[in-house]
Amino acid sequence: MAEAGRTVAEAPATAVPRSFELRHLGLFVALALLVAVGLVTRPAAFATADNLVSILSLAATIGVITVGATFVIIGGGIDLSVGAVMALASVWATTVATQEFGPVVMAICALLVGTGAGLVNGLLVAYGRLVPFIATLAMLVAARGLAQRMSDRRTQLVSADNQAIVDLATTRVLGVPLLVYVFALVVVLGWVLLNRTTFGRRTYAVGGNPEAARLAGIDVRRHTMLLYALSGLCCGIAAILIMARTTTGSSTHGDLYELDAIAAVIIGGTLLTGGRGTIVGSILGLLIFTIITNLFILNGLNTSDQLIAKGLIIVVAVLLQRRNLKERTP
Repeated sequence: MAEAGRTVAEAPATAVPRSFELRHLGLFVALALLVAVGLVTRPAAFATADNLVSILSLAATIGVITVGATFVIIGGGIDLSVGAVMALASVWATTVATQEFGPVVMAICALLVGTGAGLVNGLLVAYGRLVPFIATLAMLVAARGLAQRMSDRRTQLVSADNQAIVDLATTRVLGVPLLVYVFALVVVLGWVLLNRTTFGRRTYAVGGNPEAARLAGIDVRRHTMLLYALSGLCCGIAAILIMARTTTGSSTHGDLYELDAIAAVIIGGTLLTGGRGTIVGSILGLLIFTIITNLFILNGLNTSDQLIAKGLIIVVAVLLQRRNLKERTP
């Protein structure tokens, strides 16, 4: 039984990266095409250091959330509450009572609120046996409502005494804001956790075949709970970044972020049914979406058209996933 457990838990970690090499190549080609479009349509505005920094800064906040969403989806779940949880964490961290204790306590507060909300999601899904869609949808509504109640629907400013939070967005190292480095660190740690640890191997196993994972000795319910807690922690980190970028905490932060994060994960090749996916693919999918947004802004195109384009991309990505699954099914 021990040998069976080792096989089930470890096999996905070695097989998955190879299977996604071709998809990564396709994502790089898509990025190259988007860059070419930018260079052709708005060369003076697109090919600048400031615009590159703008793209990376925009990607940073959603990117941190995308890392957490990748773990949850590979594990066979879904989290619709990430945007609302991030908003709640930002509001809680910017209340007058919290800000009195300084920037460190504000950051800790955001992390604890995000992780706590993720744990609630995990408990409802793993031990309450609720469908992930329903559990996280309920959290989306509740977290957004609580954020509105706490802030009285008002935007809360980060005080001058807590400039250290704002410095994450304003301080640059080698021309790049600190918040981009935070994003890069989260991506690296996420990649290591998914590809080089037992936790990552168990995530693939639980998402690929929960019953086989259980028979192999994995506590599926506890692991599922931890996946949602990890997603919540990423929301807490994202809340710190959004506070730095906007110098505010607001119940409106993170609107539709859950859709952007899930779409980036899907475009990156992660299966909605779980068991397969990569951090690298998710980040490439995120960059594709971010550059599309940037191109629409630079070219003065309608926001509605941007949403339509993103929707079409999601549909195409899912259809390609289904086609690849059929081709691999004997």
